[in-house]
Amino acid sequence: MKKTIITVLGKDRVGIIAKVCTYLANNKVNILDISQTIVQGFFNMMMIVDINDAQKDFDIIQEELAQIGEEIGVIIKLQREDIFQSMHRI
Repeated sequence: MKKTIITVLGKDRVGIIAKVCTYLANNKVNILDISQTIVQGFFNMMMIVDINDAQKDFDIIQEELAQIGEEIGVIIKLQREDIFQSMHRI
């Protein structure tokens, strides 16, 4: 299993989750866990996904998600699980 972390941050608007999840489903990326909150109009979502069966390479998925984020006015980041954990150690 190739676990990766997706984070989505930005001003809340209709369709953020739908846009991201549609992209993931179309590219055979499996969502393992998801957490989403809205605080005073700001949207925050973290997903743990499995890209093992993905139709595209990690770098391409990363680029395309970032592009989707630009289109809908949020920041979308895709990181490998090991790098994410290393960055968030106390």
